[in-house]
Amino acid sequence: MYFIGRNVDYAASLEASLKLKEISYIHSEAYTAGELKHGPISLLEDGTLVIAIATYEKLFDKMMSNVREVKARGAVVLGITVRGKEEALKQETDYQFCVPDITDFMLPSLSILPLQLFAYYVASMKGCDIDKPRNLAKSVTVE
Repeated sequence: MYFIGRNVDYAASLEASLKLKEISYIHSEAYTAGELKHGPISLLEDGTLVIAIATYEKLFDKMMSNVREVKARGAVVLGITVRGKEEALKQETDYQFCVPDITDFMLPSLSILPLQLFAYYVASMKGCDIDKPRNLAKSVTVE
């Protein structure tokens, strides 16, 4: 499973991938969508799930180009965008989720919420202990 995004959406991709790994023990990676052709795209095959975060208005068209690239290689794409971009997202992705359109500064914090819930429900369906993930501590002490 892969998460892709550009600019601030890449940061949300990193957090989403980490949460999924931490509580469901499923390997996932986050990549900046602009770097897909430099290697990560070779990992895609039919049925690979790619979650594309496309909330940043200035880079929306470039993200849709990246989505077309992963779809051409057989990926199943869940797209996350802001209200007002639903129709454009529906044309390019298999599944869609929309968040309210707020300031660009706050969008990563908002777009991560459905992805945290995604990780939660995946872990729950696998029977993982969500409240006490294995090998994780609430605080880290470096000595």
